[in-house]
Amino acid sequence: MSIQYISGRFLLIQEKTNGAEENTARLCITNQSSIYANLNSSYAVDGRRDTWTHTNTEADPWWRVDLLKVYKVNRVVITNRDSYFYFRINGAVIRVGNFSEDFYRNPICATIVTIPPGANETFYCAGMKGRYVHVHIPGDQHILTLNEVEVYGFLAGNLATDGVATQSSTFQDWFAVKGIDGNRGLLQQFTGCTQTVSESNPWWRLDLRDVYCINSVVITSRFDCCPEEINGAEIHIGNSLENNGNNNPPCAVISGISAGKSFIYSCGGMVGRYVNVFLPGDVKILTLCEVEVYREDPCKQRAAVKMQFSSSSDLTDVTMRDKILQQLGSLLASRLLINVQMQWTQPPKQKIIKVDEKRSCEKKYP
Repeated sequence: MSIQYISGRFLLIQEKTNGAEENTARLCITNQSSIYANLNSSYAVDGRRDTWTHTNTEADPWWRVDLLKVYKVNRVVITNRDSYFYFRINGAVIRVGNFSEDFYRNPICATIVTIPPGANETFYCAGMKGRYVHVHIPGDQHILTLNEVEVYGFLAGNLATDGVATQSSTFQDWFAVKGIDGNRGLLQQFTGCTQTVSESNPWWRLDLRDVYCINSVVITSRFDCCPEEINGAEIHIGNSLENNGNNNPPCAVISGISAGKSFIYSCGGMVGRYVNVFLPGDVKILTLCEVEVYREDPCKQRAAVKMQFSSSSDLTDVTMRDKILQQLGSLLASRLLINVQMQWTQPPKQKIIKVDEKRSCEKKYP
């Protein structure tokens, strides 16, 4: 746990699983304002310490990485060039946002005062959302040169990152939480994936901590070997923990995912708190390198309610039925149940019930 003082306010930042998130900038699409001596923008995301980017001397030089999707960026790590010219990074600004060209409209994550030659420094962005990360130096007659840029965070809107994971068994240190740590195992194969022991009917379960309408589940398979082990696994969504959650309704069956690839399974707004991946059969191993869960927005739950009214009014009249719905809506709103849409699935049927011999009969509508 660490506390950073950023932009005049205190932010409490907890690095999930000790900073095990995947470097999302690695081998992504990069660009820069100009290129000096073939020192192009991709050298900042190649994972090497003997290459670097370099712009011409110009006004407002910049470098950009396109993460391809919108991420909640926790931190950006900048490694400075090990050179006499280390001071060229001084005053550079890191921005995170969704504007690729007009990047001054993107919010500032941090300003780099200085970084010693060959050293790296971490800048915390506190979950800023954006597809693009820019590094630029405002002003005239500047050169921007970067040894390496790393970006760590989670896909925005992914419910799984705030959940709790468990599994039927654990092989060595391939813990269940590694299925939601943001590391897809593409670069760190032995630290980024879950795995059970060989057993009958292995399973992995995610507790979302609340009930959601699930639009889709994204599964990333193992990259280094054995992608076929996931074949036949079932995705289940629901609110029951019966049979460890594996009896909840099915969303999809995984027929196969190529090594290191991600596949989207549409769940059509299924409602549930628990997401299970269940692999039926004997002598099975379940390995997951990442599980992402996305909700429908807004989430609409439907329910049919059977009611009986005692009324002297004629509820076969459309106007009178609408009035009843308005009264019900007001009653629900008084109990803080808002944005509720109601309609009659069928017109009420009139039924005459004799209540008392001395009293007149009244109409009832089941």
